[in-house]
Amino acid sequence: MQLGDIFDDESFDVFTASIEVDRVEVDSRQCEFPSLFFALTGTTTDGAKFVAHAIDRGAVAVVATHNVKASVPVVVLTESRIHRALTHASATVSGHPEASIDLIGVTGTNGKTSVTTLVAELARALQWNGAMIGTLTNERTTPAPPELYRTLARVRADFDPQRPRSVVALEVSSHALDQRRVQGTRFSVVAFTNLSHDHLDYHHTMEAYFAAKAQLFEPDFAARAVIWVDDPYGTQLAESTSLSVVRVSRRDANDVTSTLGGTVFFWRGHLVNTSLIGDFNIDNALMAMSIVAELGADDAAVAAAMADVTPVPGRFEVVHHGEFTVVVDYAHTPQGLERLLRSVRSMCSGRIVTVFGCGGERDTAKRPVMGRVASELSDVTIVTSDNPRHESPDAIIDDIVAGVVASAHVVREIDRRTAIARALDSVRAGDVVVVAGKGHETTQTFAESVVAFDDREVVRELLREK
Repeated sequence: MQLGDIFDDESFDVFTASIEVDRVEVDSRQCEFPSLFFALTGTTTDGAKFVAHAIDRGAVAVVATHNVKASVPVVVLTESRIHRALTHASATVSGHPEASIDLIGVTGTNGKTSVTTLVAELARALQWNGAMIGTLTNERTTPAPPELYRTLARVRADFDPQRPRSVVALEVSSHALDQRRVQGTRFSVVAFTNLSHDHLDYHHTMEAYFAAKAQLFEPDFAARAVIWVDDPYGTQLAESTSLSVVRVSRRDANDVTSTLGGTVFFWRGHLVNTSLIGDFNIDNALMAMSIVAELGADDAAVAAAMADVTPVPGRFEVVHHGEFTVVVDYAHTPQGLERLLRSVRSMCSGRIVTVFGCGGERDTAKRPVMGRVASELSDVTIVTSDNPRHESPDAIIDDIVAGVVASAHVVREIDRRTAIARALDSVRAGDVVVVAGKGHETTQTFAESVVAFDDREVVRELLREK
C-alpha cells in the first residue's frame, strides 16, 4: 500500500506519496522492509531517538510530532493527531479487519479476561464466530495498534465466512487508555466490570485510575455500554456517561445454587446451568451474557449457551477435587483475593490454606492489604514469591506480612514450589488449598531469568509424588 493512500488527507510530493508500505510499527526493533515507523513520545522516552535504528531495520518513512533527522521522508503530525493516525494506518495496512467484526471493549480491574473469554465462548456456542484478545493471547493485555490490527486480521482470516456474526472481545487496560493505544478504535459495545486497588504505582490515585478507565465510555469509542453497577465506580460511570447503558447487577441472578462442581441460577427468566464456579464467576457470566444479548442474541439462547462454556484457564480452576480440593486463581489484587476466598469459604467444609505472593516492581501499596485479606479469610496463609523481578523476595514478603492480622497462622516460604508442597502436606479432608496470583501464567520472573513455572502443573506433579 502506498503512503499517499494511508494519509489521504496529507499533501505529499509524488515520490513520497508513492512509497510502498506493508507494515506499521512503534517499536524500531520490529521494523522490517518496508515499514512505516511511528516515533511516539512515551512515558519514559521519545521514539525519535530510535528513528535511525528503525531505518536501519527497514523503515521507509517516519511519522513524528516534530521534525527529526532521517534519510527517509518524515510526516509531522501534532501530538493530538498522531495516535489516531497510528490506529488508522495500522487498520488500513491490515485491510481494515475491524470493518466486518463486532469489536467489544472490556475494562475494569478484575474480570476482564474472564468476561472477554466468556463472550467469545458464548458467540461460538451460538454458532457465531468468536475470539478474544488480551492477557491469554498477547504479550500486552491491550496490544499497540500495529499488533492489535495484525491480530484482528489473523483472527478474521480464521473465521468461518458462513457464520452470521463475528465477535472479538478485547481487554482494554487503563495503561492502554492512558497511553492512547485504542484512540481511533470503534467498538460495538464497551463494558466495565469493577474498579479496586491496583496499578497505583502508575496512576497514583484511585481517581486518576478511574478517570483512565472512564475514557472508554465516551461517544468516540462506542454508542452502547454494559456496566456492572454493584461497584460504586460502576454506578458513577453509568450515571455520568452519555452512552446507552445496560446496568448489570448480582440481582439479575435468581435462585443461585453454587458448588465446587458448578453453578445454577435463573437469568431474565431462563435457567443457566454452567460449570463456572464461584460468586465472582456469576458476575462475570452476567456481564458476558448481557454483552452478547446487547449484540442481538435471544435471551433464552444465551442462557442455554452457558452450558457449553468452559471455565477460563487459571480463573477459579479446580486442579484437584477429592477428599480435599485445590483451586488455582489469578487473583492478584486485594479485591480479587477477597472475592476468591469468600467464594471458597461458602463452599468449603474444612479449612482454607492459601498460597500467594505479590509481584516485584509493581504497586507496593497493595501488598500489606493483600496480607490482611489473606490472613483474615484463610485458616493458614503461606506467603511466597510471585515474579519478584529485580526486587528481593524477602523484602516483598516483609511488605505483605506487615499487614497480616494478629494471631493469624502465617508461614513464610520464598520458594513457590516448596510453598505449594507445604500447603498440600498440611491438608485434611474437606480442606481447600488456594494457590493465587499467577493463574494461567507458565513462567516465574526473577532478576535476570525467566523460568518455567505453572501453578497448575506444579500442583499436579506434587500430588503425583504424594
